[in-house]
Amino acid sequence: MGFNVGIDIGGTFTDFCSVGDDGNIIVYKTPTTHYDLSVGFMRGMRELAKRSALAPQDFLSQSHALRYSTTVGTNALIERNGPKLGLITTAGFEDTIFIGRSRSWADGIPVHEARDMARIAKPLPLIDPDMVAGVNERIDCNGTVIRPLSREDVLAKLQALVDKGAMGFVVSLMWSFVNPEHERMIKQIIEEEYPEDYLGAMPVTLSSQISPKAGEYTRTMTTVVNAYIHGIMADNLNQLGNELRDGGYDRPLILVHNTGGTKKVSRTKAVLTHNAGPVAGMYGSAAVGALSGHPNVVFTDMGGTSFDIGVIVDGHLHTHDFIPVIDRWRTNIPAIEVKSIGAGGGSIAWINDLMGRTLEVSPQSAGSMPGPACYDKGGQQATVTDADLVLGYLNPDNYLAGEMSLDIELSREVIEKNVAMPLGISVLEAAHRIRRLVDARMGQEVFNEVALKGHDPRKFAVFACGGAGATHACGFAPFIGARTVVVPAVASVFGAFGASTMQIRQVWDVSRTLKMFRWDKQSYLDDLESFNRVVRELKEQSMRDLRLEGFSDDQMEFQLELDMRYGSQYNLTKVAVPRLLLQSEDDARELCDAFTRRYSEIYSPEAAFPVGGINVEGFYLTAAVNQKQPEFKRSAGKGPSAAAALIGSRPACFDPAHGLTDTPVYDWRLLEPENTFQGPALIDAPETTYVVDPGWTYTMDAWRNGILQQNR
Repeated sequence: MGFNVGIDIGGTFTDFCSVGDDGNIIVYKTPTTHYDLSVGFMRGMRELAKRSALAPQDFLSQSHALRYSTTVGTNALIERNGPKLGLITTAGFEDTIFIGRSRSWADGIPVHEARDMARIAKPLPLIDPDMVAGVNERIDCNGTVIRPLSREDVLAKLQALVDKGAMGFVVSLMWSFVNPEHERMIKQIIEEEYPEDYLGAMPVTLSSQISPKAGEYTRTMTTVVNAYIHGIMADNLNQLGNELRDGGYDRPLILVHNTGGTKKVSRTKAVLTHNAGPVAGMYGSAAVGALSGHPNVVFTDMGGTSFDIGVIVDGHLHTHDFIPVIDRWRTNIPAIEVKSIGAGGGSIAWINDLMGRTLEVSPQSAGSMPGPACYDKGGQQATVTDADLVLGYLNPDNYLAGEMSLDIELSREVIEKNVAMPLGISVLEAAHRIRRLVDARMGQEVFNEVALKGHDPRKFAVFACGGAGATHACGFAPFIGARTVVVPAVASVFGAFGASTMQIRQVWDVSRTLKMFRWDKQSYLDDLESFNRVVRELKEQSMRDLRLEGFSDDQMEFQLELDMRYGSQYNLTKVAVPRLLLQSEDDARELCDAFTRRYSEIYSPEAAFPVGGINVEGFYLTAAVNQKQPEFKRSAGKGPSAAAALIGSRPACFDPAHGLTDTPVYDWRLLEPENTFQGPALIDAPETTYVVDPGWTYTMDAWRNGILQQNR
């Protein structure tokens, strides 16, 4: 017996999912230990071993892979506890990262804060202005050296940065993504001055290696963010790796990437770990959707801190984030697009007196410490979880399978004090309004995310994941127009489940501008080798990297995507290419036709603008390793009757006008495939609670996923 284990660290809980070779799935949730993430990590591993009836050392030694989506890097940015870095750039461009872009002050902040122009401010820079040095060099847009690099000039600037306390260097020169020669020379000079065998060895990060893309600000910031979080991640992961080896795990720790794949720690760019958990959840949704016959999926994950949204079309993740923002910094990493808003179980409800005593559920979260008031850890704010408890949805004596108990009186007190009394309404009415408000906000965001990508939300199945997803699914789905909601069997730890199913995969990208169609000449690209040369270079890099991982060439699969646009446009459209290399003008025409179809799907056929010409602006080559996917257990149907799983009832409120009404309660562990019943009803599961609203029908499928259908 062997195990594939996924671990996902969230703002409130750390989730674990083990998939055995026999298809058996074991899950576990534990509060995130922000003071030391490895404490919660190892606690979860011991619990998985216990639930597998194995000693911790035996469980770790039998694990094929531990796939880890970590927030270490994100936490370092939030806490600003990274190393003191020096930035070396082209002379004359020392202020690029401080000037930013036109609205860079609004990057990474909620809309309501961006509207507060009187208080808005740029974030504190990751590198101080006096730690930036400009060297005398210049390469033009064609990669031609205009001004050679001076070794003496580099040494002088380098010594000045070291004297100011630099503990590492970021090198980002103009047009280095076309010709990285000068960046490599600077790195060589630094390593000669501070070789590895010296105590003072200085890590060097090159923009041409981290982000070989156009856009000097985003390229530089991507490299700065990577360098800033790299050291802290390395220390944390080295410590965790040592603990795992001591515990019996003798394989490399695998990190989940926001590009949709996984790689060894030693082969991972730190910046690619940001927001990897939701991306893992999307891949889990694609896997479950393929089993249950839902190729078009809206992935949602409602946890304790955030609500994540992703779109899967025809079983594939097509959409990449056009402008990925990490904390407050705009980057250009090739990340899968996941929309996140501050809406979770820990989201705080409050009264906005400036808006006429209006109830709001803010993006701010109570987190895991102190958490919602009902956790009895000192929380003084009314949260969504407190509202769910007052409404009777949650069992205060059996939260997280009885590992936590909730104090409903504390929830009533904070809702009464902070919401009910200011509005002059009952506590029950206040709790119901909190729930309706957060459901409406989530539903509207999901609708926008799907509709603005050119899709009809009514044709998608909503996957309700996360610890609070099953509790609120029937509440936010009607705002989308969706009538089918799927709650996966492991929904409460779905990021961890998705991580356990992910494959070795890496995206290699580079910026190059090619005119695929020239409107003035009505001709397609005639120099096909200029296109093929870029693809071959990316393929050689990816193959070399995967060989170092220990994989053979016949295990590798490749997929090419391009950033394309009409000649006079700014926004880019990502297009999947049916072949890697172009052999004829017909291939170039087929590529332009694929762009037109994709553009028309998003913006409508009337928006097409071929008279502007069609350009390729960026290449993305995805290299994946063909590995066997885990097989999941399928159970035989036991008929529609769910009477054997009915364990009683408890008062719950679905309409404040009717107050608390006696509501049937089912035990999820006793339900069987094909069991069906009508709402209103509650289902107590070990890590979550299903709320089946009136007008909805619940059915368990062959993989123990919950299918919620709104009655017509």
